[in-house]
Amino acid sequence: MKKKKSVFSRFYILICLAFFYLPILVTMIFSFNSSKSLTRLTGFSLRWYKELLTNMEISKAVYVSVTIALLSTLISTVLGTITAIGLSKSRKVVKELLLNVNNLPILNPDIVTAIGLMLLFSSIGIRKGYWTMLMAHIAFSTPYVITSVYPKVRSLDPNLANAAMDLGATPFQALIKVILPMIKEGVFAGALLAFTMSFDDFVISYFVSGNGVKNISIVVYNMTKRINPTINALSTIVIVVIVVVLLITNLLPRFLKKGKKRNQKKERILAAVLSVVLIAGLVKWGYAANNSHVLKVYNAGEYMDLSLLDKFEEENNCTVIYETFESNEMMYTKLASGEEYDVLIPSDYMIERLIREEYLQAIDWKKIPNKSGLKEEVLNQSYDPGNRYGCPYFWGTVGILYDTTVIDEEDLEQGWELLKNQKYKGNLYMYDSERDSFMIAMKALGYSMNTTDENEINDAYNWLIEQRDTMEPIYAGDDVIDNMISGNKAMAVVYSGDAAYIMSENENLEYLTPNQGTNIWYDSMVITKDCSEVDLAHAFINFMIAEENALSNTTEVGYTSTVQSAYDAMIVGDYEGISAYIPEIDNPDSEIFGYQDPKVKQMYADLWTKVKAQ
Repeated sequence: MKKKKSVFSRFYILICLAFFYLPILVTMIFSFNSSKSLTRLTGFSLRWYKELLTNMEISKAVYVSVTIALLSTLISTVLGTITAIGLSKSRKVVKELLLNVNNLPILNPDIVTAIGLMLLFSSIGIRKGYWTMLMAHIAFSTPYVITSVYPKVRSLDPNLANAAMDLGATPFQALIKVILPMIKEGVFAGALLAFTMSFDDFVISYFVSGNGVKNISIVVYNMTKRINPTINALSTIVIVVIVVVLLITNLLPRFLKKGKKRNQKKERILAAVLSVVLIAGLVKWGYAANNSHVLKVYNAGEYMDLSLLDKFEEENNCTVIYETFESNEMMYTKLASGEEYDVLIPSDYMIERLIREEYLQAIDWKKIPNKSGLKEEVLNQSYDPGNRYGCPYFWGTVGILYDTTVIDEEDLEQGWELLKNQKYKGNLYMYDSERDSFMIAMKALGYSMNTTDENEINDAYNWLIEQRDTMEPIYAGDDVIDNMISGNKAMAVVYSGDAAYIMSENENLEYLTPNQGTNIWYDSMVITKDCSEVDLAHAFINFMIAEENALSNTTEVGYTSTVQSAYDAMIVGDYEGISAYIPEIDNPDSEIFGYQDPKVKQMYADLWTKVKAQ
């Protein structure tokens, strides 16, 4: 009986270890994959490690993560330890009140803390960047230190400090030589917890950072917008470093002699290292803050050839602070909270909203001579008549990417109704987007995707509910790219730029823009009303639509260029014969998303929540 229990216990342990460590092993294996695929091995290569070493954005992020973690750990450990000792000497009422207050940041959801800190920094006029991230990390790390140290302090004899002072020690000496040595386990535990919390943090860092300051978590999150195996290489290096540190931590004490001199030497080395880190941080970010020619650009993640930023900086003797957002709505939230940017790259409907709410200034087209190279089809659209505020950046459509070996050709005539054909049940990715999903339902029903009619909106909702219940679709984001390359499903709703890239990797796929019409979208470069570098902003827009730069940008990103020469070069080059690269704009039923009244937007949001609820 005992033997059976032992075998079961071992099996259970193996299952747990596999559950925890198998994903890490897969990540490490795919970091040596020769192709971009995250699910299919094509051969051994160090390609992604080479790209990682030359990626300045990641190097800066590692620097930020390490320095922020070390500094916040040092400061929060000191603050938390002093507070814990002070609490032990406080009255019971004060002690209980402060301990309950200390629990609030620990129990509070990160998103609430993040938004609160973001609004605090904005309201008191602190410019978001390195220092706001450091202050935020200290704020959420200190409560964990207090929680770790306080139980140790409580277990001490309250007369120890008094006894030390009776024997001639000063209060400071009593603290350093008597109290701290007896609570050092709690202090070390609090410090390690603070470091881990800081190094791992994403949510709070994302909301309080600015001016191009990003830690590893933010950079990795931005990379997930499109396939970027550099993440695997970075993750592998981080894992290896952690394993090495753990080995050193556990093995080093066995080889070191215990002694006072040895401990003092280690303390001095640690203090010296932290001092160097602090000075380096001050110099680096102080210099960046004082640069007189800085352009702040805010764009969607993985949506630009970043080498162009270095080229622009060299040509214009300036610094570009480049930040990325998850969605147009996230961009609007940060802008409305008081965050300052010079150039934004939002989508059509958001540009219309920004114009209405007076966030933008008109473009001086005399300062953009490269306008002559733009395609006529992308100019003078309904969201910005006369292109008074925006210069077109990329454009495309939403359609159905399908596997020609699975989908019958005659079924393509169904258009959007193909997504309800039960022949392909369970073989479909729907894009996890409220606006795009309702657009599909509206077009399938013959309605305008900009309708405000409540009956039509409810009809579209019922269409989506029926599709969900009969087709069992998977609602996916950008992870659909690798899944479709690997052939995991037969159909997917995707943007044309993603479709073009996927088709270039999988010859069995084709792209359909249904005959009922679709969304034709445009992203444009706009200048904010509060832009501090107006001439530099115009120079940047002009630079991005220069023929050579536009070709480099569309080659890197894969979306359709608005510059005629780059467009022509791509359709006879990298994307020759790929239908997704050429937006289908002749269909009169195709539309552009327009401004949405808040009440109507809320109605769509509520219904979409119900669609996703099951």
